[in-house]
Amino acid sequence: MVRGKTVAFLPGITSPSDLRVLSAENLDALAAEIRIALVDYVTKTGGHLGPNLGVVELTLALHRVFDSPKDPILWDTGHQSYVHKMVTGRANDFETLRQEGGLSGYPSRAESIHDVIENSHASTALSYADGIAKAFEIHGETDRHVVAVVGDGALTGGMTWEALNNIADGSERSIVIVVNDNERSYSPTIGGMARHLATLRTTKGYEGFLDWGKSVLERTPVVGAPVYNALHGMKKGIKDFVAPQGLFEDLGLKYIGPIDGHKIADMEFAFQRARDFGGPVIVHVITEKGRGYHPAETDEADRFHAVGVVDPDTGKPLTQAAKSWTSVFSQELVAIGGERQDVVAITAAMLGPTGLDAFADKFPDRTFDVGIAEQHAVTSAVGMAHAGLHPVIAIYATFLNRAIDQVIMDAALHQAGVTFALDRSGVTGDDGASHNGMWDMALLRVVPGLDLFAPRDGARLVSALRNCVDKSDHPTVIRFSKGAIPNDIPAVQSLGFADVLQAATNPDVTIVSVGGMATQALEAAATLQSHGYAVEVIDPVQVLPIASGLIEYLANREFVVTIEDGLLDGGIGEAIGSALRAAKATTRVTSLGIPKKFLDHATRKSILNKLQLDAQGIAETIEQGLKTTVR
Repeated sequence: MVRGKTVAFLPGITSPSDLRVLSAENLDALAAEIRIALVDYVTKTGGHLGPNLGVVELTLALHRVFDSPKDPILWDTGHQSYVHKMVTGRANDFETLRQEGGLSGYPSRAESIHDVIENSHASTALSYADGIAKAFEIHGETDRHVVAVVGDGALTGGMTWEALNNIADGSERSIVIVVNDNERSYSPTIGGMARHLATLRTTKGYEGFLDWGKSVLERTPVVGAPVYNALHGMKKGIKDFVAPQGLFEDLGLKYIGPIDGHKIADMEFAFQRARDFGGPVIVHVITEKGRGYHPAETDEADRFHAVGVVDPDTGKPLTQAAKSWTSVFSQELVAIGGERQDVVAITAAMLGPTGLDAFADKFPDRTFDVGIAEQHAVTSAVGMAHAGLHPVIAIYATFLNRAIDQVIMDAALHQAGVTFALDRSGVTGDDGASHNGMWDMALLRVVPGLDLFAPRDGARLVSALRNCVDKSDHPTVIRFSKGAIPNDIPAVQSLGFADVLQAATNPDVTIVSVGGMATQALEAAATLQSHGYAVEVIDPVQVLPIASGLIEYLANREFVVTIEDGLLDGGIGEAIGSALRAAKATTRVTSLGIPKKFLDHATRKSILNKLQLDAQGIAETIEQGLKTTVR
């Protein structure tokens, strides 16, 4: 790909209809322009670069064949929707990608009528497609089609197969499932024979002929049934030689492919056949993740799946990465793995992002990537615990939402020694509403027998992780944030049930800081002290269950403020307040945290500021409360 090429076509694409008047040569030129634009924009803002470089031609072909939004195009996960955004009128806004007030890194209904679903949790698009197609059928809208683009990774998720089972039951519903397979080489069998077979497989008349032939031959004495079975077996054998499609067709889904995902004409032909079939069809498309950008093409880890701000020419980060929460967790788990043969690691298709790649390199036989299958991950881990292992499941906090039933009914009910390491907990920011790990503490608070740790720094992360893996008779959780880890914050005193981070005699206010909010709490305390208030800051290192000693201690305080990087409703502050009321304490409690609403994408710093969870906002809120406290 040559950067700096004069753009000729992209500025003129304001809607998908503009694509349909372009010649094949012009489409190729447009594809090249889009790749240049993707590299230029995403290297400045950060985002999902590799997946979008891989779907340029695929997106153009889809929008030339289907009529969005009449024919809704659903993007599973959604991080590969940048090209879709460009050709639906948003190309000029890409300088704002993932910036506050700018374009979302995922489909957004607020941005465009072409964005139908806002999913960034994988394996959901087929269920959406099934529901939309059923609604079209009930409304009699027989001229509308539903397109769902799913990655090969999405096929590892259980919801995908639940959806496929239901989609196959609606033989008259026009659902086109595009499997974007970017982990396989192109098939050399694409060509005349494959195209011919695709035409046969997606022709209603052909299916009718087979039914007629079966009925006639089965009535033919002696040889009829064997002849039909032989011919049918030959047909299936030929098709399986061309492509591994038997599973899909056994489900009742027509299959086309594999198709070269970088040849627009081939894809258009396949999509047209699928569109005109009048029933559910799977189109298997082979794409190359990171295509056209050498740094991505040569990146063995993940083809630049997601990048920060990087040099567009080299793909190298422009700033030195700070020590992160994830890296500290990763390093310590490797150390534990060297000491204990029973410790195993489980990931749901997030080996690198969760820091388990280092453990996998050292202990490949004790590392299990289960795919996008969080529910299975939890229950499989319970099975491992039953058989004498201690599994550590490293997962983004937001994705644990998908497996809460398994946490309760499998891990907790069976008192399984399983540790959950929840990365990206609390406010994560740039990736938007779906990726903020703000639900975990409120959800896990209701789980019987579960311990939850929220370390404030690296030293506490290390000790908490070791504490968790030492427990074999109940599940444990350790939660930590995205990004740079703060300097260690030593305790000035240990109370047993909490660490005192700042002491005060007869404090005007006691701040209970949960996890990574300790830095903001201490900065707020310094501001309040400068205004003449006595401020105490404590950290309940083990957050759940709420320690009885903590409640007894706080019952002797006049004014308590809890601060957490999680939901207020059902959160830790609410739990502390409830426990104090149950103890008949007269302590006044104010809880600070995340309100019950979805948060727009922005930096973590900006979001905390808007929520008044930065040091300044915390100090102002507490001071207002102090002014109303009877002293």
